[in-house]
Amino acid sequence: MPAASIVLRLARPTDAPALALMSRDLIEAGLGWRYRPESMARLIADRDTQVLVAAGARGVAGFAVMSFGAERAHLVLFAVRPSQQRRGIGRQMLDWLLASAAVAGTASIHLELRAANRDAHAFYRAMGFHDTVQVPGYYQSQEAALRMVRVLRAPGAVVEAWVPPW
Repeated sequence: MPAASIVLRLARPTDAPALALMSRDLIEAGLGWRYRPESMARLIADRDTQVLVAAGARGVAGFAVMSFGAERAHLVLFAVRPSQQRRGIGRQMLDWLLASAAVAGTASIHLELRAANRDAHAFYRAMGFHDTVQVPGYYQSQEAALRMVRVLRAPGAVVEAWVPPW
């Protein structure tokens, strides 16, 4: 399914079980299952969190969860089904999240990924993220994480207020 046939939308409460299963199978594999349907439903309902779904004719192709703070956003979860990877869906989702963060006045976006996940690392680097630190044992004392950041603006800089067009 090409990215052109994908529709990006905010998650609905009914998406929670499918997103939880994707998280278990694609992100949390081998680490236990933290983002169960109840946790996913809480994230969907959280007003400071965006849960984005990439939906196609065959259901959910990918999803992302990003939490927003005063100046920082944290990309909590990000997954594209293996059968849908390398079709531009991940790029489309991340572009959407970057645009949302810019509109929100976010200074930087932070994320963690498994240090051994070379494909994800290359994807985030291509999307303008930079390595910050490797954290040994980050994932349940089993696996190292690599932290990355993308700076959108200088922290503390004054963000222009939106002015209505009239």
